[in-house]
Amino acid sequence: MWMGIDVGTGGTRALLVDERGKICAGFTSPHDEMRMERPLWAEQHPENWWEATVKAIRGVLAESRISSSDVCGIGLSGQMHGLVILDKSNQVIRPALIWCDQRSQEQVDAVNRRIGRASILNYTANPVLTGFTLPKLMWVRDHEPKHFERVHKMLLPKDYLRFRLTGEFATEVSDASGTALFDVIRREWSAPMLEALGIDLAILPRCYESSDVTGIVTPAGAGSTGLAPGTPVIGGGGDQAASAVGNGIVEPGIVSCTLGTSGVVFAHMEQVAYDPSGRVHTFCHAVRDKWHVMGVTQGAGLSLQWFRNQLAPGEDYDALMTVAAKAPAGSQGLFWLPYLMGERTPHLDARARGGWIGLTARHQRADLVRALIEGVSYSQKDCLDIIEQLGVPVHSVRVSGGGGRSPFWRQLLADVLAKPVVTLATQEGSAYGAALLALVGTGTYSSVPEVCRAAIRETEKVTPRPENSAVYQDGHSIFRTLYPALKPAYHMIAQL
Repeated sequence: MWMGIDVGTGGTRALLVDERGKICAGFTSPHDEMRMERPLWAEQHPENWWEATVKAIRGVLAESRISSSDVCGIGLSGQMHGLVILDKSNQVIRPALIWCDQRSQEQVDAVNRRIGRASILNYTANPVLTGFTLPKLMWVRDHEPKHFERVHKMLLPKDYLRFRLTGEFATEVSDASGTALFDVIRREWSAPMLEALGIDLAILPRCYESSDVTGIVTPAGAGSTGLAPGTPVIGGGGDQAASAVGNGIVEPGIVSCTLGTSGVVFAHMEQVAYDPSGRVHTFCHAVRDKWHVMGVTQGAGLSLQWFRNQLAPGEDYDALMTVAAKAPAGSQGLFWLPYLMGERTPHLDARARGGWIGLTARHQRADLVRALIEGVSYSQKDCLDIIEQLGVPVHSVRVSGGGGRSPFWRQLLADVLAKPVVTLATQEGSAYGAALLALVGTGTYSSVPEVCRAAIRETEKVTPRPENSAVYQDGHSIFRTLYPALKPAYHMIAQL
């Protein structure tokens, strides 16, 4: 058996697969709610991730009824961009600033002034964004200098778990790509970025390819989790790269759309290319010596979660989809801007704000919900359009995540994107991709594409409905005008 572990925002999931990639058992342990003490802040405590990981590992071992010695290897995945800082005693200094934390706009501006946007793109193939790890570290330096003085190591979320399992300070190329400190083209830490900002290379973990063995489970790690000492731990991937492996996005032509808390459009690249404006991310893929490009909607599933929690308490998501289906395509001219946590693609603006536009007295609850789902889908089309502009071929879109489980949302997404939308037999995403990487890392398969071809099967294909696609083509054209029109107001609101 091979294990995949994914530390998400809401919980940690552990899976076991056999040598063919068939899922044999799975167990999820929830996390505490993220702390959002101020606008744009989002924190979680790494110790809570570890507690959830221990429960998930022990849970999946108990469910499968196998001996821990039957686990041949472990792959790790996790939410990207989070900042975990340890002192010389390897203790966590403060709660982690996680991927959706947007407090660091001043630090982004300072880095851009110091180095220059063009040079940053040249060094890292990406702009510096508030969600990335570097400006979070700079925020700690500027606002919590006593904490910064104690920093001995900086880790990403999944790599904190790796440290607890193996005692090794290590990461891999896909997750490192999202720090703004990594040379994506050369697949190594960026010396010019580190030098310009006065950051010591020694605080960064050693970086591996995603299918490399990075360490083995220590006796201490085994004692906590029930795993066998000496079990190999493979690099794994950031959640998006690992999810892409789990969805088979490891060869040209197939794109994935993951509708989780955030929404991600992800495409494989044989050769590195990046958007000169930095609107999409070009990162190292979890496939050796390959790259990927992805666009991110910060508030995808988060929009629906917010609506449910604030305006529809007690209703489940299926019920909300049923409500949305009662409204016509286009929601009678109502639009939702899903910028609840600022926005990455295509606006790169932490000050952007969410809301409905076009609301009239005739609109009903169904229009509100449908407009919300359409707005998230329009934002995902923004991502796909830029990816196609880079010359990346797109034949079909494989959808996953919570939103991808809804037949209504799948059809709506196909209509908005004007592309076939495909579901897979396995809907596990990141943890599954991490397990497949473990199969490669332990030598059961020779490459990531080989294991994906063996393990992944398509099931349902949804084709666009021409009449709805025509409505959404016009709707998307209007949607694209809204952010530029509202940007000045957003920035004034952000100063309040």
